Amino acid sequence: MAGALAPTDSLARLARRLAPFLYLQRDEWFPLERAVAVVHPTRPIIAYHLLWKDDVHGSWIPFTVPTDEEVVWVGYDASGAPTDLWTYWHGKTLHTPWQGTPAVDVQWGKHGSLPRGIIESDLPRFRTLNAFYAFHYIAIADILLGRLTRPGPLGFFHSYARYRDFSRVLVLADSLDVVVRTAEPREQLEAVFGRPYSRKSPWPP
Repeated sequence: MAGALAPTDSLARLARRLAPFLYLQRDEWFPLERAVAVVHPTRPIIAYHLLWKDDVHGSWIPFTVPTDEEVVWVGYDASGAPTDLWTYWHGKTLHTPWQGTPAVDVQWGKHGSLPRGIIESDLPRFRTLNAFYAFHYIAIADILLGRLTRPGPLGFFHSYARYRDFSRVLVLADSLDVVVRTAEPREQLEAVFGRPYSRKSPWPP
């Protein structure tokens, strides 16, 4: 694969060392299927493209592919220490300065990614966790329709406190399929994820 780095390459080791810990909501139904780390060739930033098995909403729509792609980015300094964390959250890119091991909370069913410990009131209007929790009940028919075509949960029938219980830890470094070095990872992502995939922005602003 073009741009693929050997496991012993220093940048590949850096990408695995900086790979975030993913804190899944405790009742998450869909597994992580594929993961690709992309090291930017000129910027001190690494993208982690995550392909989940499916999205809880919209799976009944004809010709949709049973996958859900998300992306997280980690910035680092000259010493290789993390400095910034960006996550993709329902059409918005969230950013926070970061020190220590990168950590990301993963939303139930839809896999929106949040910097761990984010203040919920800082989330974009109408895209807060409690808004998605409420929307889930409004759109329960959508989830049930999806069950007719693909495996998935019946819904989330627990409290809001449990919806925010991100206690299942997934060590992303152990799940990376490949580490590549490129500014435009479309070819590599198509090779690992297949076609079509979501093609979210490869880098934060």
